[in-house]
Parts: sequence; C-alpha cells; structure tokens
Amino acid sequence: MKIKPLDDRVLLEVLEEEETSAGGIIIPDTAKERPRVGKILAVGTDEELQELIKEGNQVLFAKYSGDEVKVDGKDMLIISRGDILAVVE
Repeated sequence: MKIKPLDDRVLLEVLEEEETSAGGIIIPDTAKERPRVGKILAVGTDEELQELIKEGNQVLFAKYSGDEVKVDGKDMLIISRGDILAVVE
C-alpha cells in the first residue's frame, strides 16, 4: 500500500531508540516515553512544506501528535506541519 499525505501533512516512520538506565537495565517499551524523532517518508501537497521538508529528512515532532497508521506491517505516523518542531541535521 502506498500513502500520499494531503495538504500540510507528512508521513513518517518513528525511529525507535533502545534505552538503558545508568545501571545498565534495559527499560521496557511500556515504561518509555513516546519517541519524538522520525524519518520523513512522504510530504503532502503543500508547496511551501515541500520546500522545507524533503523525503529522508529526520525531524523532531511534538510528543502526542499525529495519527498512527500501519503500512505493510510497519507502524507509521501522519502528522501536521504544526507538529514538526525541527529538522535534524
């Protein structure tokens, strides 16, 4: 399935990071905060947004933003332009 976001939305893959405590204990998924870094997979139809954000960019996004979708067995997120906080360089 192929997803093309509309207007000022982007499709991104949430990048998971394994967390370990200072004592070396691996923190389970249920105790972790939601990741806030993602890789852009598709950009919506807004021309100004297409100039700012490109496919493949990594971005920081707001903590509880977007709608989760499952594409080909992978969890992805569709978020609005306003939920993108910064591009990671």
